[in-house]
Amino acid sequence: MKLQSLLIAIKQPYHFLQGLFAWIVFGAWRKHIRIIGVTGTDGKTTTSTMIYHILSKAGKKVALISTVAAYIGDQEIDTGFHVTTPSPFALQRLLRSVAERGYEYVVLEATSHGIHQHRLFGINPEVVVLTNITREHLDYHSTYEHYLSTKASFIARAKTAILNKNDRSEALVKKKLQDKNLKIISYDNKTCDSSIRAALVRYIAEPYNRENGLAAITACQCLHIGTDVCIKAIQSFPGVKGRMEEIPNNLGITVVVDFAHTPNALERALTTLRSRVKQGNAFIAVFGCAGLRDQSKRPAMGRIASERADSAVFTAEDPRVEDVHVIIRQMKEGVVKNWGNIYEIAERGKAIRFAIQTLAKKGDVVGIFGKGHERSMNLDGKHEVPWSDQEEARTALESRKT
Repeated sequence: MKLQSLLIAIKQPYHFLQGLFAWIVFGAWRKHIRIIGVTGTDGKTTTSTMIYHILSKAGKKVALISTVAAYIGDQEIDTGFHVTTPSPFALQRLLRSVAERGYEYVVLEATSHGIHQHRLFGINPEVVVLTNITREHLDYHSTYEHYLSTKASFIARAKTAILNKNDRSEALVKKKLQDKNLKIISYDNKTCDSSIRAALVRYIAEPYNRENGLAAITACQCLHIGTDVCIKAIQSFPGVKGRMEEIPNNLGITVVVDFAHTPNALERALTTLRSRVKQGNAFIAVFGCAGLRDQSKRPAMGRIASERADSAVFTAEDPRVEDVHVIIRQMKEGVVKNWGNIYEIAERGKAIRFAIQTLAKKGDVVGIFGKGHERSMNLDGKHEVPWSDQEEARTALESRKT
């Protein structure tokens, strides 16, 4: 960990110069578009996409740059296999393109890696939403304090900060922003406007996504979008690929693909799907933990699965140069004692087929977590191979005999 921190520090001048140069070359956009930033550990993509959807429905010319893709009008631009925030040159080039097309707003998803590596150099958002900050990316940031400080450094650039009152990061971030000249708004599902609360409950199934919905509405209200417009837009929100995405089938099995890859996100996703399991049926979770990433979350995620699922299939999720069997063993260390419904299948495709074709019965729920929208998997630390949890699930369902 110390060596990695040293290498990261050594690279900082390079990242800074790269960000500065990209801003000099492409930064003419900055006088023409308004940036809405979204950062946090979980919920960034959903919140970003909700804001984009609301502004679009309000008749605004708006673009979206997220970890899933970039959307400029009807054009979808792939932002890569495993990128977080795009590189500074790609990002600044996109922003210039948005400005040249006469767009007024850009919703920008900002990751901690992107912030720390100066990929967002020169970008001062009008509004920044913080969804939450939980223990994640400590393989890179070393400590929660550094992780939080990195997020706060981006929020401090905004005119308005929108914080989650129900997340423990709110008070800590407020403290870091106390000397900054910006407006702070805290959102809370329990105390928000009753019409908004009723709409969120009616149109959004998952409680944690209602938090994301309120964050999006609050951001749009700061941009003078009316409450009625926001509620109507939330009603028609189509969702995000790889986020609680149900795979249709006629076998009577509920199969859901979700990006949950942190303890917090997995706990929320499992709790939500657990509530959909009818008495007499089972809930099966399929997931792994990424290699060369924070190892402390592996036993935590194993424990969460054993507390909320009836069976779990532990498998690969971008093992990179690590031995997937060692990762699975570390996941098992957190499993509740005497909970024996664990299956170890290192190859992810086989794990998905086993869950759907062997374990699942009619009426059961199968949740496949960790990859979500991603279209590749890293098996050796060097190469990305094409991958889709959705396609694997469809294939397993289609080839199931009964």
